[in-house]
Amino acid sequence: MQTVLVTGATSGIGLIIAQTLNESGFKVFGTSRTPEKSGLTLPFELLELDITSERSIQTCITKLLTKTNTIDVLINNAGIGICGSAEETTIEQAYKQVETNFWGAVKMTRAVLPFMRKQQFGNIITIGSLAGLIGVPFQSYYSASKHALEGFFKSLRIEVRSFNIKISLIEPGFFKTNLHHSFEYAEPTIEDYRQLRKNALQVFSDSIEKASTPESVAQIVLKILDSERPGFSHRVGKNSWLAPFLQFLIYRWYELGARLKFRL
Repeated sequence: MQTVLVTGATSGIGLIIAQTLNESGFKVFGTSRTPEKSGLTLPFELLELDITSERSIQTCITKLLTKTNTIDVLINNAGIGICGSAEETTIEQAYKQVETNFWGAVKMTRAVLPFMRKQQFGNIITIGSLAGLIGVPFQSYYSASKHALEGFFKSLRIEVRSFNIKISLIEPGFFKTNLHHSFEYAEPTIEDYRQLRKNALQVFSDSIEKASTPESVAQIVLKILDSERPGFSHRVGKNSWLAPFLQFLIYRWYELGARLKFRL
């Protein structure tokens, strides 16, 4: 039975992934910054973890290794979203966005690599975003953090292949989760952006509310874990192929479509 560690496993995509893997016979451990406050009855154990803290990461890994002999799979899912124009977002907020989404995944990965390298096996799956492939208005730092994941894990995949460590990245589009209810918003706001920001954020919320639930993301995870040679990039969700294709083929068309979609 393979042991899987899923960060951010108390809601949204992380919760669906953890539940699906547990039902499929994996030994699943989830993480939460405050497990005792989750209020959930889960079929898997929650470990305390703040992915922005190296001390918390080491404590989590140490505790995990008292419960299992191997760390077979790491799923980097935990993250945050900060919305607002690039100009409105404070540097402190921008650092927080990148520290959580990018450096959090990097630190978790670095923490498990020695164990995977020693056992000559491992699977690291990171939940990126379609925003890591395209430009998204009023999500500039979120998009930057997801773009950074793409570059880091593409490089890491080549470095660790000789140790039988597999690296994959899932790039979801919009899915029905509570993400938009946990957004942090840029401040102080600038009046010139007010209507543009309102239009864009309303499209975000409407798109999430109308999207399908993220079971298909969990199925992609199962597909990766079942494969001897999983690919790197796994896009899933509505328009997950069209938008990047337009951006790379004819950028003007993508930009026009983005402005129309977000009413800018």
